[in-house]
Amino acid sequence: MGKTVGIDFGTTNSVLAFMECAEPAVIPNRNGARLTPSVVAFTPDNRILVGAPAKNQAIINFERTVSSVKRKLGSDFAVNLGDRSYTAVQIASFIFARLKEDAGLFFEEEVDAAVVTVPAYFNDAQRQAVKSAAELAGFRVMRLINEPTAAALAYGVSRGAAGTVAVFDLGGGTFDVSVLDVSREVFEVVATRGNNRLGGDDFDALIVEFICDSFFRENRIDLREDLMALQKVREAAENAKIELSASAAASINIPFISADKSGPKHVALSLAREQFEAMIAGYLDEISAIVDGALEDAGVEPDELDSLILVGGSTRIPAVGRLLESKFHTVRRNVNPDEAVALGAAIQAGIIAGGVRGLVLVDVAPLSLGIETADDVFVPIIERNTTIPVSKSRVFTTVADNQSVVEVNVLQGERPAASGNFSLGRFQLDDIERAPRGGPKIEVEFDIDANGIVSVAAKDLKTGSFREIVLDAAKTAAGDRVGRMLRDAESHRAEDEAFRTRIQLRSRAAGILEKVKNTVVKEGAQWLEQRPELLDTISLFEETMHTDDAEQLKIAIETLSACLEDGQPQAP
Repeated sequence: MGKTVGIDFGTTNSVLAFMECAEPAVIPNRNGARLTPSVVAFTPDNRILVGAPAKNQAIINFERTVSSVKRKLGSDFAVNLGDRSYTAVQIASFIFARLKEDAGLFFEEEVDAAVVTVPAYFNDAQRQAVKSAAELAGFRVMRLINEPTAAALAYGVSRGAAGTVAVFDLGGGTFDVSVLDVSREVFEVVATRGNNRLGGDDFDALIVEFICDSFFRENRIDLREDLMALQKVREAAENAKIELSASAAASINIPFISADKSGPKHVALSLAREQFEAMIAGYLDEISAIVDGALEDAGVEPDELDSLILVGGSTRIPAVGRLLESKFHTVRRNVNPDEAVALGAAIQAGIIAGGVRGLVLVDVAPLSLGIETADDVFVPIIERNTTIPVSKSRVFTTVADNQSVVEVNVLQGERPAASGNFSLGRFQLDDIERAPRGGPKIEVEFDIDANGIVSVAAKDLKTGSFREIVLDAAKTAAGDRVGRMLRDAESHRAEDEAFRTRIQLRSRAAGILEKVKNTVVKEGAQWLEQRPELLDTISLFEETMHTDDAEQLKIAIETLSACLEDGQPQAP
């Protein structure tokens, strides 16, 4: 059996680590660097370049270079290169394969197993995609571990930390905040929040727009229409962002970026840190709200935190640091933000292999999981921030007489309306017992494993008809909606409460109609005909049942209830 390593598969860079003499350590790549750029390129003669070589030739080979592929995982992204099309999983697998080769060169033996980190807020499709990419490269994935949890593990083990710890992880493409209860032996995640589409790439994009707009105003040439020029602008934007973390201003100089009849054109700009901070102010507000939400979920006040650990290269931005220092009294900068996640993955690899003893890692599900029922209602089966691994079930029934098939729509999110959540997949359960609606008992069971990957099963408890699926990353939609789910739930709180009220009132209305029907069956149609006012009320009631006006529903329910009570036959 070969070695086991920890891998931080990042949007911008990836890092390898292993356990050395009971301590985690970074594995340098074949070039001696501790970070490997997460970039893949295909040369004109169809050679595959990964890492620094791919990044270095991106300007002259921009159409055949892919970066930030981590953001594409879990979507239907594909890139056409020559006569072949590559999915995001295939592109990511080339990065994993290079990491595997570099680890093998370092150890001078085969490396066949890995613990791989993922953003805490990656959904099931994205987790499956990361796992598939690593396996395609030849790794046995021993565990997927959330990035903030891995960072806390690295920090806690190296310093013997204890207490309530928050990990703030702002990288190139994703953002997560996790709150953990840490003892010397147990690392328990209490709550987690995040956004899979927020990170350094978004800050770079704002600088790109600044450069392109400035150049257009001066020269009436839109650099966004020239892909090679745009690649140069992107590299200059990233460099400017990095420079602004250390300097009050950054010089942006790109010679010979374009030309017109008057001759060659150059970019020569200065970007002040204050300008940059004004650009990203909206993202900083979003970051602040997510941090506050994570603390609220955990039931922790800012001054109750023992430590706030900063992870990810974007935490070096001064405005991010000031934001956190305004909230917390203890901000820890004594961990390497680029390496902490990989070191934590290596510790988890040691735990699994048995080389690290006495540590227990407890993680949580970041979002609620459940199914869609009648009237667009989302019924959670596993609530968010439930400790994983976990298995929970709930019994449902049919909504129509003699129904023999039900469709199970598996959802992830926090909105009471099913349509407001993210669909992970659908499947059908057939051969259900034909019976009046409400008769069959259908058990739906959700299982989340230690990797955060979901499987769902449905079973007719009478006929034994059974269907189970492990959700397929390749068939689900892009994961960029997931990071917005909690924010959507908060911003639509009043709307969601109104939806719940309507559903409850409609349920009461359906119950009253059922009571009317039962009474008619019991007393006979003549009993109803002798009460014309009740007939009129029922007719109006049926028209009102599907209204969105809660007050109309309440009045209709009260009116029909009163008429029904007045019309009840008296006891002898």
